[in-house]
Amino acid sequence: MTYLYRLATRADLPAIVGIYNSVIPDRSATCDLDPVTVESREDWFAKSDPQRYPVWVGHEPPNPDVVTGYVSLEPFLNGRPGYDVTADLALYLHADHRGSGQGACLLRHAIAQAPELGFRNIATTIFASNQRSLRLFRAHGFQEWGRLPAVADLDGRSEDVVFVGLPLAQA
Repeated sequence: MTYLYRLATRADLPAIVGIYNSVIPDRSATCDLDPVTVESREDWFAKSDPQRYPVWVGHEPPNPDVVTGYVSLEPFLNGRPGYDVTADLALYLHADHRGSGQGACLLRHAIAQAPELGFRNIATTIFASNQRSLRLFRAHGFQEWGRLPAVADLDGRSEDVVFVGLPLAQA
């Protein structure tokens, strides 16, 4: 399947929240245990900045208004200035578009744009049990930078978190 992407708008926030909430029940991609609301994500979206910390949404070519996934670049480790060379990446896909190339499309775009936004590295955390996500990121050059054993508790199940990163080519 062919996918496209565009900068997210405020009108996309309900779809973004719906996609995020869809991964909460399976406990495979976030430590949130309860659904979030559009209202609770307003501040997060307002702080996104297309010139530094963008949110892009994926869509199929015929309809750019139907959001199939999203990727965001966000401040790394609480936004302390010394970390400004590194972006924290978040990538989530609608269930109907997982394993179909949407994640690769969004990830490639974020990797290509990150140096233009002033980043030298991209990093993210993935549950060790989420092999599909680990394969996707490894296929795009991300390497394991560390492993945090049993730092997450998901309904009584301990999860290791794998810290992966990608140094970006410098011009």
